[in-house]
Amino acid sequence: MSSSYERLHDGYSSGKRWSTSCVTLTVALGCLTVLGILLAVAVLERPLPPKDHETLPQDTSGANVSQDQCSLALVESIPQHVKYKANATFGIPLEEVWKDLILMATDQVDVASFYWTLTGEDIHVNTSSDLPGREILKELQELPSRNVSVRVVTSVPTVRTNSTDLKILKEKGVQVRKVNFGRLTNGVLHSKFWIVDRKHVFIGSANMDWRALTQVKELGVVIYNCSSLAKDLHKIFQSYWVMGQSNSTLPQPWPSEYDTDINKQHPLLVEAENVSSSIYLAGSPPSFLPLSRTQDLEAILSTISEAQHYVDVAVMEYFPTTRFKKPQRYWPFIDDAIRAAAFDRKVKIRMLISCGRDSDPAMLAFLQSLASIDSPHQHINIQIKLYIVPVGNQSDIPYSRVNHNKYMVTDKVAYIGTSNWSGDYFMTTAGVGLVISQHAPHPVWKTKALQSQLREVFDRDWYSEFAVNLSDLGHNPDCALSR
Repeated sequence: MSSSYERLHDGYSSGKRWSTSCVTLTVALGCLTVLGILLAVAVLERPLPPKDHETLPQDTSGANVSQDQCSLALVESIPQHVKYKANATFGIPLEEVWKDLILMATDQVDVASFYWTLTGEDIHVNTSSDLPGREILKELQELPSRNVSVRVVTSVPTVRTNSTDLKILKEKGVQVRKVNFGRLTNGVLHSKFWIVDRKHVFIGSANMDWRALTQVKELGVVIYNCSSLAKDLHKIFQSYWVMGQSNSTLPQPWPSEYDTDINKQHPLLVEAENVSSSIYLAGSPPSFLPLSRTQDLEAILSTISEAQHYVDVAVMEYFPTTRFKKPQRYWPFIDDAIRAAAFDRKVKIRMLISCGRDSDPAMLAFLQSLASIDSPHQHINIQIKLYIVPVGNQSDIPYSRVNHNKYMVTDKVAYIGTSNWSGDYFMTTAGVGLVISQHAPHPVWKTKALQSQLREVFDRDWYSEFAVNLSDLGHNPDCALSR
């Protein structure tokens, strides 16, 4: 069995070999130049982001001003038996958000998820902690009887389980398509999002898995009453849906109906509760995107390069390499952007990386390399901690008790995505990222702005007993990197 949690629980089927053509590129990242990197980013098929990832001028004349009263809220799942100090900031519970979305649906529900496993039997586990998953499955299968159309897209290849979720849903009238990303891109469909009635949206790290509700730490965002954004996300869903047909082939280029006028250069502007928000959706892989859609990698690199004071990152896995392509390739784009931010601009970097029983120990060397350039007397500040969820008496539940978050918050932007930070996720794998920049009067900012709440959640985790400095790791049976 693979030691990589993401490969089996939220990544790629074991034994899957990746193959994609590579070319030699010269890419500017900050003041660093990477020469001759063999990299499949060649499939970008568009100009690279501006040199140094400069921010293009963003005035309201280039933006899309929405009349929607978009309401944004953080969503979280905290594993059972994980306790924080009093007065800590939390997102709305994931279970509550999913149930609310099902309840309010009147017309159509579209769900994209890498895999489905909403009951304990799916993985040969008998536990009461799967009850929330069972309830979600029951409520979803009742939607067609309420005349609500339900469509589901999932991945081929996918996680190997005995799940009967999709069979049950199809019997109740749910439409299901499996997208053969293995054939189309040598990747998987790794996106995780909901669209309800073309106006409500959930995007986050959680798959349709009962463990995401009770045993795995997840983070996402729910946006209510935001038709402009929901219709834009629907274009991404529709690209999956069409490619889920048998014998589908990737169009070159994508037809005009998949184009978007919402991107980094032209974000969606919305105002609600005295908070002004600039929002856009990014996607991957490049081969699944129209030229008008900002790529997920571009969104991440520009977010890091535009930060002036701090960059806080929380991701499950961090590798400046490919992970599943054989042979593995060095892939330094995000790593170089982080180093350039810290070294050139003296931006304070904090990285909270997950470590569980199934984490890949090879990640430690890359994290130590980053941490080694921390130099207070040179005003270079890179701090790295591992977030370790205690296993306790839950050891019989496989691929659980892990921090599955995939987000970043800076002094400029909040980014919430569905991908881990290694090369394959941005070159061949389907993912989405939501980029939010907000402005509000200070009292409103503290209580209403999602950006502010996300920073508080990061601080909560960073200063918690579950976050361990690399230098203090020692031996911990719940963290494979310490073995």
